[in-house]
Order: sequence, then C-alpha cells, then structure tokens
Amino acid sequence: MTEREYDLTVIGGGPGGYVAAIRASQLGMKVGLIERDRLGGICLNWGCVPLKALIRSAEIFRSFKKSEEYGISHKGLTYDFTKVIARSRGVADRISKGVEYLMKKNNIETISGNARFTDKNSAEVIKNGETTDIIKSKKIIIATGGRPRSIPGVVIDKKKIITSSEAMSLKVQPESMIIVGGGAIGVEFAFFYNSFGTKVTVVEMLPSILPNEDRELTKNLETSLRKSGIDILTDTKIENLNVGNEITAAVSDQEGKKVLKADIVLVATGVQPNVENIGLELAGVRTDRGFIAVDEFGCTSIEGIYAVGDVSGPPLLAHVASHEGIIAVDHIAGKAKHGIDRSNIPSCTYCQPQIGSIGLTEESAITKGYKIRIGRFPFRPLGKALVLGETEGMVKLVFDEISGTLLGAHIIGSEATELIAELGMAKALKATWEQIHSTMHAHPTLSEAVMEAAGQAFGAAINI
Repeated sequence: MTEREYDLTVIGGGPGGYVAAIRASQLGMKVGLIERDRLGGICLNWGCVPLKALIRSAEIFRSFKKSEEYGISHKGLTYDFTKVIARSRGVADRISKGVEYLMKKNNIETISGNARFTDKNSAEVIKNGETTDIIKSKKIIIATGGRPRSIPGVVIDKKKIITSSEAMSLKVQPESMIIVGGGAIGVEFAFFYNSFGTKVTVVEMLPSILPNEDRELTKNLETSLRKSGIDILTDTKIENLNVGNEITAAVSDQEGKKVLKADIVLVATGVQPNVENIGLELAGVRTDRGFIAVDEFGCTSIEGIYAVGDVSGPPLLAHVASHEGIIAVDHIAGKAKHGIDRSNIPSCTYCQPQIGSIGLTEESAITKGYKIRIGRFPFRPLGKALVLGETEGMVKLVFDEISGTLLGAHIIGSEATELIAELGMAKALKATWEQIHSTMHAHPTLSEAVMEAAGQAFGAAINI
C-alpha cells in the first residue's frame, strides 16, 4: 500500500478531470489523478470522439453516393462495416494515448483504480478489491462523469438491448434498429446507421427529437431525417420490449398502441451521474436530484471539495466539463475571474444537417418577456453552399428588439457546429445585430449567412 500526498487530487480522467489536472499543474500544484479505466473518460473513448469518427465515415459514404453531381463517376461503391468500426476505435485509442502523454508532460501522477473518500481530505484507491493507495490532499475535484441511463422495466443485456457504448463497436451491422430516445446521441446514431442502410426508427416520448433546441430548426431536421428514410415517432412511449430472435416493442401514442420490430434496440435516454461507491457520505458532500450540488465555481457543500462535469449536473457536455475544470482550479488558486455562464453554452448535434446553437431560443426569449426580432438567412443563396452542394439549412438569430443585443443563435446545415463558435463569441461580448452585420465576412463562405441573418432581423440584409 502506498501513501501519497497532493496539493490537488482529481478523481476521474475524462474531459473535466484531465483538463483540471493540467491546469493545476500549470499553476504549480502537485497533482494526482485517479482513473479506474482509460484516460479520456467516456467522451474520448466511448462517446464524443469515436462517434464523430463513425459519423465522418457515414458522411463520406453519402458523398460518394452523389458524386456524379460533381462530375465524378464510380462503379461498385461498397463499404466494410468492420473497418468503419475499427477506424473509430483507432481514433479513440490515439486520443487516449494523447492524454497519457499530456499527463507525463505536465508531471501529473496517474493512479489506476476506484477512488473512495474516507474523509473530506482523504481517499483510498481500490483495485481488484484491495486498497492500493491512501491519498491525502489539500483539495479534491470529483470528475467521475456519468453512464447511460436506462428506462424502467428495460434490462440492458448489451447484445440485443444496448447502450451507446455497444452501438459504437457492433461486430455485425443490424438490418433494423429501434432507438429509444432522441437528443443528440439518439439522432447521431440514427444518422450513422441509416447512412449505411440499417432501417432505423427513433422513439421519443417528448414532442421533439431535440427537446432543448429551437422548434423551427428541429422540425426542419425531422423533415430531413425522414426524407433519408428514418422513421421518427415523437410523443410516443415504449410500453415493453420482448426479446427473441428479433425484438418486439410495444409503443403507445395519442392515437393508441402499435408494435415495432427490430434486430437491435439502442437505449439513448440520457446519462446518469457516477455518484455511487465513492464515499460522498463520508466526506459530507451533498447531492441534489442525484447530481453533486455545486455553485458556479464547482464548489460543493464541503470546503475544499469541488465537482465538475456530468457528475455535477446538466448540461452533460464534454466542453462544459473542461470549462468547469479550469474554473474550479482557478478558483482553488484564487485566480477565478468568473464562474461558469450557463447562458452561453454551445450545443451541437453532428448528424447531417448539423445543428449548432447557443443562448435563448425564440420560444424561451418570449417566455422570459423579451420583445424580440428574428433574423433568418438560408444557405441556399450562398455561393459557398452551392459550391459544396450543401444548400440545406439556415441561420436563425434572436435579438432583443430594444437594445439590438444577440440573445440566441441557431444554425442548421453543413458545418453548423463550426459556425456556432462565432456567435458564441458575439454573445459573450454582448454584440448587437449591427456589430455582427457590419463585421466583414469573407466571400464565399457559409459564415456570410450569419452576417445576413443579423441584417435581415432589422431590414438590412442584402442578398435576400
């Protein structure tokens, strides 16, 4: 058994934990990081990055299928599903090894095992049922992340009824799949499997497959996905699943009950925090609705203990975890200038067409009492969209009519997840429609739609 002492101990090596550890090392702290599995956490190993690698393969395959539009002919287009999966796993492996390198570069000690508090300044590390290390630390950051959430009455066997982790590494492509739950995870997997010919049905109990996104854009996305052959059932609830050679799913909606059949059911109903068996009760850390309760700096109910990422509550996004990790460490070091601004968190969905958004939707702005102006500009008139052959989509901006300040931005279309960064900066700086519209945008680019949408809100757009 080894005894170790640190200025800061980070429990969990995902996007929140490893980023916090690096920031702390930069500020001169002696840092230890405890991780039970692979560095990089769910996001880098079984989430964000490998799923986007799968989606990239799907995008390329779809592009080849319409290559004659660009004057390029091909014969006998095929794909190897096993190699598609293998590439994704290879990308995840490279990213995880990259995090290992960063730990060594920043002189961060990594300890393998499960961490459990013994008191507010101490923890033990358990591996294979035995305590291997005793940790004493001035400060502790909990970054244990989350795991896929199931639904009542559904047993995930990881063969016929699977989570996102299994969906990223299937050895055989299913002919049909039911995805329970929309949201970014459900929609992205629907896009991936549909692109390679799997018959996909998305079952979402809420009225929209992306409940937190702008309704107008979400309806556009649903229309696009349906055109590609994906069945979308909103306002629909799974009643029960019967597993045999194929899975029979009884579902109900406002019109009554129906039966669906598929080879595989992917449960994509969200994420639950990893708060069990880490000794929170021994440290006195308070939880709220299952998540660790924190303030805007990541401080928990116990001085000196912080929590970041999925374990500390929504939105459950990797970039939020990393941002929270930096803020928490800066607060520990007395350098934090501000806490996290939850009104300025970008949200991205990486299907095609993509969706990127930030700030208030049209509906939420009205609910909050704003008098608003909406600016819209479609991709279709843009020279760059025509060049790319990606004319589907639009930019929609929400402004305060009185001050002209940007309240929210919503993009659907090619590269929406890249374009949203400009509007995140604009919103953080409290930019007005006039400042956005008068900023020169290069031509031809998709970003010209941002400039034009700002102008359209107040009658100054040129190309519409």
